[in-house]
Formats: sequence, C-alpha cells, structure tokens
Amino acid sequence: MSLYFEDLDVGQQFTSLGRTVTETDLTMFSMLSGDWNPIHSDIEFSRRTEAGQRLVHGAYGIALVTGLMDRAGWFADSAVAMLSIDGWTFTRPIFIGDTLHCEMEISSLRLTSSRTTGVVGRTFRLVNQDDQVVQHGQCPALIRLRAA
Repeated sequence: MSLYFEDLDVGQQFTSLGRTVTETDLTMFSMLSGDWNPIHSDIEFSRRTEAGQRLVHGAYGIALVTGLMDRAGWFADSAVAMLSIDGWTFTRPIFIGDTLHCEMEISSLRLTSSRTTGVVGRTFRLVNQDDQVVQHGQCPALIRLRAA
C-alpha cells in the first residue's frame, strides 16, 4: 500500500520486514562497486582486524534501506525522487549473516508550491537482529499528493 503525502503525519513510524545479509550480497556489491578492499574480500586479512571477520560495505547498508523500503511498498506509487542523504552515520559494522530491518520515522512535511507534491522528511535506522542500530540518517523525498 503506497503512502501519499496526505497519509503522513510527523512522528509516524514504520518498520520493514528483515533481510539476512549473505556472502552473495557481499560479493555482488563488491562487483557492482568495484570495491575489493581486503576488509571485504580477504578472510585471512579480516581475521587480523578489530572486527575479526569481513565487513559488508557501508554503502551496501544505504542500498539495503532503499530495497527494504521498496519491498514494504511505503512509497511504491507515490515517490517522485529522493532529495538527499543527510547526516548518514555508520554506527556498527554489518557482517555476513546479520538480519537487518529498516525503521522509518516521518520527521517533517512541507507542501511544495506545485501543490501536487510535498517534501517528506524521513529519518531511517537500519537495525540488526540484536536490535542495534548499525546505520542511521535522513533521506527527504518528494512525494505525490493522492489528489494529484
């Protein structure tokens, strides 16, 4: 069910389903991004780091948030554009085997001059299976009005 501008209220919260990060996810993201840094691709190197294992790319977390949001259908028919990624913070590493879900809170609403769209402030948290926030930040978006 797609949410339109007039369906939203400041403070409203939504939670996506979870998704488990796999070895294939790590490999495919390395291929897509071209980032084969040893912390992502070398098991022996990674064992000698603080984490003790390979880390999944931080940028993968941002991509996963957009995928979880799409899977939830929150803005499937109403999104016009993501406007920015602001203050995105990587608070904990993502590992192969983590199950992550996305939490979204509506932080602001502003109707545009066109009166067919509005700017929706959205705060996202990417949360692991231990209820730890691994990433968070703001991603405002241009969202259609239902009447438009």
